Amino acid sequence: MPVGRQASEDGPVSRIWPSGGAHLWPSGAISAEDAHPRGHLVYAARGVLSVHTARGTSIVPANRVGWTPAGVAHRHRAHGETDMRIVFLPASLARLMPERPAVFLVSGLAREVLLALTGADERDRAATGRLRRVLIDELREAREQPLQLPEPRDDRLRAIARRLYDDPADTTALAGLGRSAGASARTLSRLFHDELGMTFYEWRTQLRICHALVLLADGHDVVRVAGACGWANPSAFIAAFTALVGTTPGRYRSGSVVAT
Repeated sequence: MPVGRQASEDGPVSRIWPSGGAHLWPSGAISAEDAHPRGHLVYAARGVLSVHTARGTSIVPANRVGWTPAGVAHRHRAHGETDMRIVFLPASLARLMPERPAVFLVSGLAREVLLALTGADERDRAATGRLRRVLIDELREAREQPLQLPEPRDDRLRAIARRLYDDPADTTALAGLGRSAGASARTLSRLFHDELGMTFYEWRTQLRICHALVLLADGHDVVRVAGACGWANPSAFIAAFTALVGTTPGRYRSGSVVAT
């Protein structure tokens, strides 16, 4: 049985176990910043979660699971009505996971294990341990997904990031962004590579796809989302979205997301 339950008009309705739990979040709900002594996995059985840490933002749609190591300060935000599941890992399993926040593809088996571990049925410690080991085996076989948007440290990159966070549809080239930030395109290209491990255009595409996931979770149609995220051609948006998320935005919006 849960060891705690909480509900409020503005926050989540929760069922909490020592090993994890479930939180039903209204759209737009934001948790207080927290850090746990154990690493944990979060999964959105419905809706989309964003997990914010000092290192960046992880986007966790329905075919992904987010990992936050022990001691890392973080906060969650729900996009759309969100059923968040959380699984805490003992140190013996947590050491098999990355030492930084990460996002993994969820297989069909991993999804069922996550739901079983966080459902209403009571399980003994041995059964819970077996299920957690299966889950970690599945995640270790899955490749990490590029839905973790790193946070820049350089002031010039941060200025560009703020501008694009506010308007993901901004199509200004890097040289133009550099003029407003006080740096050349060459300098900014080097900073994106050295700090974030990707090109500016890769980073901007990820930012736009993350924004698209939020808009789709809020019920907006694909054509509108494409324009709001900077794509004049919906076909180009669909191709970019599918390459990163693993399913089309239409299938994602309809809720028929299938891990591959």
